[in-house]
This record gives sequence, structure tokens and C-alpha cells, in this order.
Amino acid sequence: MLNKYMEFAKEIASYAGKIMLEYFNLDKASEYKEDETIVTIVDKKINKHLIEKVKEKYPEHSVIGEEESYGNSNQIWICDPIDGTAMYARKIPVSVFSLAFMIDGEPLIGVVYDPFTNNLYSAIKGQGAYKNNEKINVSSIDLNDKRSVSHYDMWKDSEYDLYDAIKELGKNTYLISIGSIIRASMCVAQGDFTFAIFPGTINKNCDIAAVKIIVEEAGGIVTDIFGNNQKYDKNIKGAIISNKVVYKKIIDILKKVSI
Repeated sequence: MLNKYMEFAKEIASYAGKIMLEYFNLDKASEYKEDETIVTIVDKKINKHLIEKVKEKYPEHSVIGEEESYGNSNQIWICDPIDGTAMYARKIPVSVFSLAFMIDGEPLIGVVYDPFTNNLYSAIKGQGAYKNNEKINVSSIDLNDKRSVSHYDMWKDSEYDLYDAIKELGKNTYLISIGSIIRASMCVAQGDFTFAIFPGTINKNCDIAAVKIIVEEAGGIVTDIFGNNQKYDKNIKGAIISNKVVYKKIIDILKKVSI
């Protein structure tokens, strides 16, 4: 059944990619959500399409979307229609679509689609992680290795203050922020980035659900910022997305500073 769900997820991803590209260079109506992040009509269009298709094909399932949700089942499709909406609204092509299927908060399949490079990342529990049907793996690069590049996300109203941790981590790796935690996490999954760190909480389970299954099927680790596993049918406590070589070192640094 998971293979059928994966085909469904890829169909939704294909639709999302077409819509993202169609609207990318147009003047788009946009507004600000209550947390002051930009939401475009494209986010809403993709989110609505997912709900319609789930109602049509899997009416016993629920949807958690960053813009709109549906149902009350433990079998859930969780979606971030466009991660990196602020970049998308400014015509900077780093945004991606993300979708996972989970039962009782545990992601079992995940897809992330980057329409700008036509790269589709996917994973089914126990079957490995893939980029365009080619297997991918996290790196074995350590901190202090000159090849180490990592990602951080920060914003002024995030619940966890990671500034001191980011400053400390920056002594050990080249830290950048590319404007999409999900896109950065795919860089971890395919071995380009060493780790990514994310302070998101409320409604940010939509950002990390697909990341969890894809990165871990690629051989990495995804936990909250305290080192605990978490469920993705509710709000999360940030995320560490990492290869296994540096994960404990990141936790040790986080424990040294106030969060």
C-alpha cells in the first residue's frame, strides 16, 4: 500500500511543481499571515488541490496543510505547499514542495520536489532515500573538515533562541541560510551539507515531516533540538537534521548554551 501512496504523493508533487513554475514570474497576489510570513495564492492553490485529491481517493485520511487542513484521522497527509515562500514571492528560485504520509505521527513516506531543478526526493520507510530514482546518502564529513557546509534558520520571533549556538557551531563549519529548511535538508540527505538546524515550533511539523523520513532513510538523524524523537501530527520542538558523524557534537554544543 505504501508504494501506491508514493505514486499518489508524486502525482501531487508534479501538480505542485507545475503551479509553482506557472506563477513564479507573474505578479502574484500575496499577503501576510498572523506570524508575518508571506503566503501567496500558490500556497493556497496547492494546499486546496491536495485536500480535494485526498477526499476523492482516500476519504478516510486526513490532511494537515500549512494553509488548510481537513479530517480527523490518524492516517494523515502532511504538506508544506511551498517551503521558502518569502524567497518564492521575491522570485528567488530555492523553494520546494513537501508532502509526507504518516500514521500516528510517524512519517512512512515522504516526497520533496524542487521544480526549478526538476529534482524529486523520495523515501518509503525501510526502502532507502532517492533523488530522481537514484539512491542518496548523507555524508560522513565531520565538523572542522574544510568541506563542511551547514545550514541554519532563524527569525526574530522563533520560540528558541539559537543565536549563541549558531555562533559556536560557526566556529566548526561554514554556516549559511538558503531560505528553505526543507531544501537545505535535502542537501543533508544527498551529502552536500553536514547538518541543518531549525528552531520552528507552531505548525512547523509541516516543514519537517517529509524531511524526517527522507534524511533518515538516507542514513542521517532527525530529532528535535533537545535530541528527542518527536511526532509530526502536532507542533514540534525545532529540528536537528544531520549526518551521524556530527550529530552528538551538535547536541553537546546546544547543551552548553541557553535555548
